[in-house]
Amino acid sequence: MDVESKSGRSFVRARAALVAGSLGLLLAVGGCGASGDSSDGAKADVKSAPREGFTDEGGAAASAAPEEQADGKAAGKKAAPKPGGTHVIRTATLSVEVKSVPKAVAAARGAAEGAGGLVASENTERLDDTHETSHLVLRVPQERFQEVLRELAGSGKLLSRTSNAKDVTDQVVDVESRISTQRASVARVRQLMDRAEEISDVVALEGELSSRQSDLESLLAQQASLKDRTSLATITLDLTPSDAPGDDGSKEEDPGFLDALGGGWDAFVTMLRWIAVAFGAAFPFLLTAALAVVGWRVLRKRKAGRRAAPAVTAAPAGKDGASAS
Repeated sequence: MDVESKSGRSFVRARAALVAGSLGLLLAVGGCGASGDSSDGAKADVKSAPREGFTDEGGAAASAAPEEQADGKAAGKKAAPKPGGTHVIRTATLSVEVKSVPKAVAAARGAAEGAGGLVASENTERLDDTHETSHLVLRVPQERFQEVLRELAGSGKLLSRTSNAKDVTDQVVDVESRISTQRASVARVRQLMDRAEEISDVVALEGELSSRQSDLESLLAQQASLKDRTSLATITLDLTPSDAPGDDGSKEEDPGFLDALGGGWDAFVTMLRWIAVAFGAAFPFLLTAALAVVGWRVLRKRKAGRRAAPAVTAAPAGKDGASAS
């Protein structure tokens, strides 16, 4: 009895498993057939949609179907962008003191061009007859950035160095996705213009096409700028001569007694020199004033002598007249 009951139970279990497997297989086959029918029906609807007119209700529904598909594709691209690596903008600033600025400029130009880059700008200023400074902006490929940077830093005495790296991968992916969406939008508007029959519809679509085309060109300009800055790193290099005027490289020492004495003597000599200069400048005026004073005194004495002579001659005449009377 026990053996028969056990064999009956195992038979029931096997039968139930077989029935469940058969039902699962039937459901899977039915689901595939339904999905195939639905996909065939969707394709038929998409193919038949452009046959409808532009101005009637069927045409409006047909034009909406491609837009939904394009928007769905764009959303899919935004949700799961294809991996394209990391996009980084690298910049660096160097200040180097060199023995010969022209030779250092030639070496920097050769390093940038040898790495596959270029000299974006160069500004050289002359300090005097023998000294000059130079300011260069170099663009080099990202993979040779560190190599060129080390070469430039070792061309002389490094005074300062700054480096910066900015990850713009998200921005690049976003711009690429927006460009794809904008291109699809422009294509849809052009398709609608080809099927338009009313002049008012054509005018409205032309304005919309111009606006979307302008947005697309702006996005393409942003993409080109990002591509240029991520493919070529920027290095700003300042070159100064080591023996520039006013830069002797020695520290100032505290002044002593001899320094103070020499400074006082220089000040005294400078004061006497200025006094001599002032006297020389005022001498013509002083001489003229002295001659004027002397002349005025001579004239005054002459006038006083003329007035005293008549008075002396008149006094004896009065005495004789008095005695005669």
